[in-house]
Amino acid sequence: MKHDDHNDSQDPNSPLDASRRDFLALAVGVGLGAAGGAASAAGTPVIARDVVVKTPDGNCDAAFFHPAAGAHPGVLIWTDVFGLRPVFREFGRRLAAEGYAVLVPNPFYRTAPAPVFDDVSKFEFDNPADRAKLQQFTAPLNAPGAAQSDAKAYVAYLDAQSQVNAAKKIGTQGYCMGGPLVVKTAAAAPERVGAGASFHGGGLVTDKPDSPHLLAPRIKAKMYFAIAASDDQHQPTAKTTLRDAFIAAGNPAEVEVYADTQHGWCVPDMPVQNGKPIYDPADAARAWTKLLAFYGTTLT
Repeated sequence: MKHDDHNDSQDPNSPLDASRRDFLALAVGVGLGAAGGAASAAGTPVIARDVVVKTPDGNCDAAFFHPAAGAHPGVLIWTDVFGLRPVFREFGRRLAAEGYAVLVPNPFYRTAPAPVFDDVSKFEFDNPADRAKLQQFTAPLNAPGAAQSDAKAYVAYLDAQSQVNAAKKIGTQGYCMGGPLVVKTAAAAPERVGAGASFHGGGLVTDKPDSPHLLAPRIKAKMYFAIAASDDQHQPTAKTTLRDAFIAAGNPAEVEVYADTQHGWCVPDMPVQNGKPIYDPADAARAWTKLLAFYGTTLT
């Protein structure tokens, strides 16, 4: 598949491709970030470049975003199951405009370079062929220890960059499948990760011995879990189990259910499901505002 990575900054001589322009128009129109975030993003020069992160399993293609000047707290973004693509590049760029140095890896680098899907909006959850393609990409990442070794490599990469203030704690956020990866990252690098935020994370609580919530005793970071109403309906006890695990570990986490939301509500390019849009602009904006406030108090 064609690799859609770019090396650019917010320079008028660096034109955006059509998909990037379309997404930016969408983001402005629906209010992707907080009301103050748009002004900050418009006034803060951001450098974006494609990078390669060496991991124990190979070379991971990734995108790195940071303000044009200074050293800033590092943030690792775990994508959803559709991987690194323009929408997550914009998440990285927007967060960098708020004063963070942001790494967005391709979680499926073991299988293919990003993007692994040409058009997420055409994905059909009820199509066996589409689901099989997801399995092809996620299986290597789900191998025992794979995510943890990746997380350590990504944290080490951030700490090695001059744009990252290594005296500050690192934040990590994840969406859908990225939620459990946030938990694994916080457990894998407890001395460096100071904040973890999961948005409509899937599989945070399972009945298996490797359930992410069981990692709570290893985590020192402050944690925030934003749960989709649809996920809460399917697994109504999970939020309590998750909350109790962190309380028992002596590190209470904030767990919040976003009413009337579907799994995936934060990501603008999510496909329609059952005839209804998954993306919810208002609640996505609320989640982004919450994220900025969370990092503002934990990554200082």
